[in-house]
Amino acid sequence: MRALPIAVVATAAALTLTACGSGGSSSDGGKKASTASSAAASTACKIDRIGIQVGPANAAPAAGDTGNVPVTLTNKGAECTLQGFPAVKVLDGGTGTDVPEEKSATPPKLTLAASGTASFTITYVRGTAGDGKSLAATTLKIGLPGAATTQSFKWSYGPLAGKTGPNDPNASVSSFQPAGD
Repeated sequence: MRALPIAVVATAAALTLTACGSGGSSSDGGKKASTASSAAASTACKIDRIGIQVGPANAAPAAGDTGNVPVTLTNKGAECTLQGFPAVKVLDGGTGTDVPEEKSATPPKLTLAASGTASFTITYVRGTAGDGKSLAATTLKIGLPGAATTQSFKWSYGPLAGKTGPNDPNASVSSFQPAGD
Protein backbone atom coordinates (compact mmCIF):
# COMPACT_ATOMS: atom_id res chain seq x y z
CA MET A 1 0.00 0.00 0.00
CA ARG A 2 2.89 2.30 0.56
CA ALA A 3 4.05 1.87 -3.03
CA LEU A 4 0.74 3.00 -4.45
CA PRO A 5 0.58 6.35 -2.70
CA ILE A 6 4.23 7.05 -3.55
CA ALA A 7 3.62 6.16 -7.20
CA VAL A 8 0.54 8.37 -7.27
CA VAL A 9 2.45 11.21 -5.58
CA ALA A 10 5.39 10.77 -7.98
CA THR A 11 3.08 10.78 -11.02
CA ALA A 12 1.22 13.82 -9.77
CA ALA A 13 4.53 15.61 -9.11
CA ALA A 14 5.82 14.76 -12.59
CA LEU A 15 2.63 16.05 -14.21
CA THR A 16 2.77 19.22 -12.12
CA LEU A 17 6.41 19.88 -13.06
CA THR A 18 5.67 19.24 -16.73
CA ALA A 19 2.76 21.64 -16.64
CA CYS A 20 4.85 24.25 -14.84
CA GLY A 21 7.67 23.85 -17.33
CA SER A 22 5.54 24.46 -20.39
CA GLY A 23 3.25 27.01 -18.77
CA GLY A 24 6.16 28.88 -17.18
CA SER A 25 7.67 29.57 -20.54
CA SER A 26 4.56 31.11 -22.04
CA SER A 27 3.61 32.93 -18.85
CA ASP A 28 7.11 34.46 -18.69
CA GLY A 29 6.65 35.66 -22.26
CA GLY A 30 3.33 37.16 -21.25
CA LYS A 31 4.94 38.91 -18.29
CA LYS A 32 7.65 40.36 -20.48
CA ALA A 33 5.14 41.66 -22.98
CA SER A 34 2.94 43.04 -20.21
CA THR A 35 5.91 44.63 -18.47
CA ALA A 36 7.10 46.09 -21.76
CA SER A 37 3.63 47.53 -22.40
CA SER A 38 3.45 48.94 -18.88
CA ALA A 39 6.93 50.41 -19.21
CA ALA A 40 6.05 52.02 -22.55
CA ALA A 41 2.84 53.48 -21.15
CA SER A 42 4.63 54.95 -18.14
CA THR A 43 7.65 56.35 -20.01
CA ALA A 44 7.75 60.13 -19.95
CA CYS A 45 7.81 61.84 -23.34
CA LYS A 46 11.20 63.27 -24.34
CA ILE A 47 11.36 66.68 -26.02
CA ASP A 48 13.79 65.44 -28.70
CA ARG A 49 11.07 63.00 -29.83
CA ILE A 50 8.26 65.57 -29.83
CA GLY A 51 7.44 67.97 -32.64
CA ILE A 52 6.20 71.32 -31.33
CA GLN A 53 4.07 73.81 -33.26
CA VAL A 54 3.37 77.21 -31.69
CA GLY A 55 0.24 79.00 -32.93
CA PRO A 56 -1.49 80.21 -34.87
CA ALA A 57 -2.38 82.49 -31.99
CA ASN A 58 -5.37 84.55 -31.05
CA ALA A 59 -2.97 87.41 -30.30
CA ALA A 60 -3.90 90.29 -28.02
CA PRO A 61 -4.13 93.32 -30.33
CA ALA A 62 -3.55 96.08 -27.76
CA ALA A 63 -2.18 96.63 -24.26
CA GLY A 64 -4.52 95.19 -21.66
CA ASP A 65 -6.09 92.69 -24.06
CA THR A 66 -5.89 88.94 -23.47
CA GLY A 67 -4.40 86.59 -26.04
CA ASN A 68 -4.13 82.81 -26.36
CA VAL A 69 -1.24 80.93 -27.92
CA PRO A 70 -2.04 77.25 -28.61
CA VAL A 71 0.87 74.83 -28.68
CA THR A 72 0.52 71.43 -30.36
CA LEU A 73 2.81 68.50 -29.57
CA THR A 74 3.23 65.56 -31.97
CA ASN A 75 4.90 62.37 -30.78
CA LYS A 76 7.64 61.32 -33.23
CA GLY A 77 8.73 58.30 -31.19
CA ALA A 78 7.26 55.36 -29.31
CA GLU A 79 4.23 55.68 -27.05
CA CYS A 80 4.97 57.94 -24.09
CA THR A 81 3.27 59.76 -21.23
CA LEU A 82 2.69 63.44 -20.48
CA GLN A 83 1.77 64.30 -16.92
CA GLY A 84 1.83 67.67 -15.27
CA PHE A 85 2.34 71.02 -16.92
CA PRO A 86 4.72 72.11 -19.65
CA ALA A 87 7.58 74.36 -18.56
CA VAL A 88 7.13 77.70 -20.30
CA LYS A 89 9.46 80.67 -20.08
CA VAL A 90 9.41 84.00 -21.94
CA LEU A 91 12.62 85.96 -22.44
CA ASP A 92 13.70 89.44 -23.44
CA GLY A 93 17.27 88.94 -24.53
CA GLY A 94 19.04 87.54 -21.46
CA THR A 95 16.30 88.09 -18.87
CA GLY A 96 13.17 86.07 -18.62
CA THR A 97 10.42 84.75 -16.44
CA ASP A 98 8.56 81.50 -16.01
CA VAL A 99 4.90 81.45 -16.99
CA PRO A 100 2.94 80.02 -14.04
CA GLU A 101 0.60 77.05 -14.25
CA GLU A 102 -3.12 77.66 -14.49
CA LYS A 103 -4.23 77.57 -10.85
CA SER A 104 -7.57 75.82 -11.37
CA ALA A 105 -6.23 73.11 -13.66
CA THR A 106 -5.64 69.54 -12.51
CA PRO A 107 -3.34 67.95 -15.06
CA PRO A 108 -4.48 64.62 -16.50
CA LYS A 109 -2.05 61.83 -17.30
CA LEU A 110 -2.04 61.45 -21.08
CA THR A 111 -0.65 58.51 -23.00
CA LEU A 112 0.57 59.79 -26.33
CA ALA A 113 0.66 57.11 -29.02
CA ALA A 114 3.26 57.17 -31.78
CA SER A 115 2.21 60.06 -34.09
CA GLY A 116 -0.37 61.11 -31.49
CA THR A 117 -0.96 64.75 -30.60
CA ALA A 118 -1.69 66.78 -27.49
CA SER A 119 -1.90 70.51 -26.85
CA PHE A 120 -1.74 73.21 -24.21
CA THR A 121 -2.49 76.92 -24.23
CA ILE A 122 -0.53 79.96 -23.05
CA THR A 123 -2.94 82.72 -22.02
CA TYR A 124 -1.40 86.17 -21.58
CA VAL A 125 -2.24 89.84 -21.20
CA ARG A 126 -0.43 92.15 -23.58
CA GLY A 127 1.66 94.78 -21.85
CA THR A 128 2.65 98.31 -22.76
CA ALA A 129 5.99 98.68 -24.51
CA GLY A 130 8.53 100.47 -22.36
CA ASP A 131 6.61 100.52 -19.07
CA GLY A 132 8.31 99.12 -15.98
CA LYS A 133 5.83 96.29 -15.48
CA SER A 134 6.01 94.67 -18.93
CA LEU A 135 8.55 92.24 -20.34
CA ALA A 136 9.52 92.98 -23.95
CA ALA A 137 9.44 89.26 -24.74
CA THR A 138 11.14 88.02 -27.92
CA THR A 139 11.70 84.32 -27.15
CA LEU A 140 9.51 81.50 -25.86
CA LYS A 141 11.11 78.40 -24.31
CA ILE A 142 9.11 75.21 -23.90
CA GLY A 143 10.05 72.13 -21.90
CA LEU A 144 8.31 68.94 -20.81
CA PRO A 145 7.68 67.99 -17.17
CA GLY A 146 10.74 66.79 -15.29
CA ALA A 147 13.25 67.58 -18.06
CA ALA A 148 15.85 70.33 -18.20
CA THR A 149 16.00 70.46 -22.01
CA THR A 150 13.87 73.07 -23.80
CA GLN A 151 13.11 74.20 -27.33
CA SER A 152 13.09 77.89 -28.28
CA PHE A 153 10.59 79.73 -30.46
CA LYS A 154 10.08 83.34 -31.51
CA TRP A 155 7.60 85.30 -29.38
CA SER A 156 5.88 87.74 -31.73
CA TYR A 157 2.82 88.65 -29.66
CA GLY A 158 4.04 91.92 -28.14
CA PRO A 159 5.20 92.76 -24.63
CA LEU A 160 3.98 90.54 -21.81
CA ALA A 161 2.19 92.44 -19.04
CA GLY A 162 3.35 91.92 -15.49
CA LYS A 163 1.11 91.97 -12.43
CA THR A 164 3.67 93.76 -10.25
CA GLY A 165 6.65 93.83 -12.61
CA PRO A 166 8.27 92.07 -15.57
CA ASN A 167 9.13 88.98 -13.49
CA ASP A 168 5.50 88.46 -12.41
CA PRO A 169 3.75 87.81 -15.74
CA ASN A 170 0.03 88.26 -16.19
CA ALA A 171 -0.07 84.92 -17.98
CA SER A 172 -0.67 81.22 -17.38
CA VAL A 173 -0.10 77.87 -19.05
CA SER A 174 -2.75 75.14 -19.16
CA SER A 175 -2.14 71.45 -18.61
CA PHE A 176 -1.73 69.04 -21.52
CA GLN A 177 -4.97 68.08 -23.26
CA PRO A 178 -5.69 65.52 -25.96
CA ALA A 179 -5.57 67.32 -29.32
CA GLY A 180 -8.94 68.56 -30.45
CA ASP A 181 -10.28 69.11 -26.89
